[in-house]
Amino acid sequence: MRINTKVRYGLRAMIEIAKNNDGKAVLQKDISRAQEISAGYLDTIIASLKSAGLIKNYAGKHSGYVLAKSAVDINVYDIYKAFEPDINIVNCTCPSNECSRLNICPATDYWSSLNDVIRENMIDTSLRSFLIGGRNGKVKLNKIKIHNLNKML
Repeated sequence: MRINTKVRYGLRAMIEIAKNNDGKAVLQKDISRAQEISAGYLDTIIASLKSAGLIKNYAGKHSGYVLAKSAVDINVYDIYKAFEPDINIVNCTCPSNECSRLNICPATDYWSSLNDVIRENMIDTSLRSFLIGGRNGKVKLNKIKIHNLNKML
């Protein structure tokens, strides 16, 4: 499974807006410069984040972007969903899967459970956690859930 560039850059843009969200809007050129994302590519990312209701344009003297809601109320999965329909680490976990072995494959439950763990970790990780995540804003996965998945299987 690979997380695409739009999702990764979308998260970086959201972190940049969140860390500068002290009542002042963040200019797109400042996001571009700070996160080293080309202005043209950032246009498409900003459009998706706005469409998903995660950011809003703050017009006026200090125009730019602000979070549409608190950083604690936005999670990584929200940002992911701004660019992708859902997480599917293998095709057999897709709702549109037409695999003839779906109901008899011994690995389907494993892939589905792993998919759930990834989704839950994304949901449990708020945008705010990147702002308070310790040294250099590092945020770690919830290893307990991954450990529990291994026990379950």
